[in-house]
Amino acid sequence: MGELDDYLQAADRETTVRSYAAAIKHFEHDWKGLLPATSDTVARYLVAYASTHKVSTLRQRLAALARWHAEQGFADPTKTPLVRKVLRGIVAKHPAKQKQARPLELDQLQKISDWLQAEQRAARKRGDETALLQLTRNRSIVLLGFWRAFRSDEIVNMRVENVTAVVGTGLTCRLDRSKTDRALEGRTFHCPALSRLCPVDAYLEWIDVSGRQAGPVYCGIDQWGHMSDRPMHPTSLIPLLRKMFHDAGVESAEGYSSHSLRRGFAGWARASGWDIKEMMEYVGWRDMESALRYLDAPTAGLQERFESGLGRRPDNS
Repeated sequence: MGELDDYLQAADRETTVRSYAAAIKHFEHDWKGLLPATSDTVARYLVAYASTHKVSTLRQRLAALARWHAEQGFADPTKTPLVRKVLRGIVAKHPAKQKQARPLELDQLQKISDWLQAEQRAARKRGDETALLQLTRNRSIVLLGFWRAFRSDEIVNMRVENVTAVVGTGLTCRLDRSKTDRALEGRTFHCPALSRLCPVDAYLEWIDVSGRQAGPVYCGIDQWGHMSDRPMHPTSLIPLLRKMFHDAGVESAEGYSSHSLRRGFAGWARASGWDIKEMMEYVGWRDMESALRYLDAPTAGLQERFESGLGRRPDNS
C-alpha cells in the first residue's frame, strides 16, 4: 500500500489537504459535531455559520466532510436534498460581496522598485546581509509577479531547476502544478526582459545574492538570514506586499494583495492597447491552453509588445 498511498497523496495539492484537515477539525472541535454525520447535522452546521462565513468557505467545509465520509466508507450526508436546499437558502439570504484587490499601477510599481533598490544599496553599505536577501527577494517577487501576472500560488511554486533566465532575452518557467492545472500536466510560462523594471534582471539578481541552485525560488528568510528549504506560503505574500508597499510610500497599502499584481498587469495591458483576447490569453483568465499557444509565439515579438507599452521612464523618477 505504500506506493499506492504515495500516488493518492500526490493527487491532492498540499493546500487542499491542509484546508480539508482544518475544516474537519472545525466541525468536530469548534462546533462539537460528531462524525459520521447525518444530513440534519450538516444542515444545522451550515445554519450556525451562515451569517459569519462566506458561501465559498461553507462549500469548502462541505467538500471536506464529503471527502471524509467517502474515505471512511460512510454515506455522504452533504449531497442530500435537505443540505442542498439549506445551502441555496444561505446563498439567497447572504449573497457573496464582490471584493477585489486594488490593481497596482505602473507608476506605483516604479516607486516600489526604486525604494527597494535604495534599501538594497543601504543594506550593502552597512553590511546587512539579512536585509539584502529579503529586499532582493521581494523586488524579484513584485516585478515577476506583475509582468507575468502570476497568482500567489504560482509565485511560490516556482523552482530554481525549472527556470531558465537569459539577460536581455527573457525568462522561461515550468510550473509542475498551479491552481488552474487540474490535470496536473504542468505548464510553461514566458516573460520577456525589459529595458526598465525588468523581471529577468531582478530574478537573476536574487539568484546571485541568495546562491540558490535548486528548490523553491522564493523561500522564507529568518531574522538571522537563514533561508528555509520550503517555499513561502501563498497567504504570506499578502502581509509581505502590504508592508512593502506601505514602506515604499504607496497610499492605502492595506487595500492591496498578491492579486493586485495580476490585476495591475491586466489594467496596464488594456491601457497599452492589448486587445481583450490576447490579454486574457497571457494572463490566463479564460483558458490556459490558449494562453500556452500564445506564449509559444517568438519571444522577440512578445518583448516588443511589452516595450511598446512600457515607454520611457519619466525624467523625474
